[in-house]
Amino acid sequence: MLSLTITFLLAIHVVVSLLIILLVLMQRPKSEGLGAAFGGGMTENLFGAQTTNVLAGATRWLGGIFFLLTLILSILYAKESTQHSSIQANLLKQAAAATPAPLVAPVTTGSAGTSPVGNAHLSLGASAATGTAGSLLPVPALDGSSAH
Repeated sequence: MLSLTITFLLAIHVVVSLLIILLVLMQRPKSEGLGAAFGGGMTENLFGAQTTNVLAGATRWLGGIFFLLTLILSILYAKESTQHSSIQANLLKQAAAATPAPLVAPVTTGSAGTSPVGNAHLSLGASAATGTAGSLLPVPALDGSSAH
């Protein structure tokens, strides 16, 4: 639904852009530049004596519509980029199922030592402090050797 809306608004945006280009080229400049290429008096025959006011007003309105469509399209493109397609959703589910949960050693209360900074106490789990089979990494002993 969102992509259909974006396509529709984008088609309108292109039409408005082409109309702005046409209107700007049709306007009669003071030095008779590209406006003379349309036959000089052709625009006066189409829109009457107030040709400059009609073309300038139409250019202003189309310019406003152009900027409004640009803003709406940028918001819709940003919203579309945050949504996932069904393929992306399936891949994200598979990736979440494939990653194992991190292993965490149980933490028990008890003071294993005092931190050299302030009065903070460091509490370690029993398995981590003793270096039993439950610990993930060997814990270095006080004499510099690692306890296993």
